[in-house]
Amino acid sequence: MAPADIEHRFAFHPATTDEKRDAHGSIRQACRRLADQINEQVPAGREQALAVTKVEEAMFWANAALAREQ
Repeated sequence: MAPADIEHRFAFHPATTDEKRDAHGSIRQACRRLADQINEQVPAGREQALAVTKVEEAMFWANAALAREQ
C-alpha cells in the first residue's frame, strides 16, 4: 500500500459543502431507522446485537466513502 493511501485513509476529511453534510446526515438517519426497526422487531440477543453492529459498520463505511471522495 502506498504511503499516500495510508495518509488519505487516516486523515480527517471534513464535509466541505452543504451537499456533503446533508448526505452524511441522510445516511445516519437511514441507518438509525433500520437499527430502531431491528431493535423493536428482532428478539434481544447476540443476533440482534450483531445486526445493529453491522448497520453501524455500514454507516461508518458509507460516511467514510463520502468523506474520502476526491
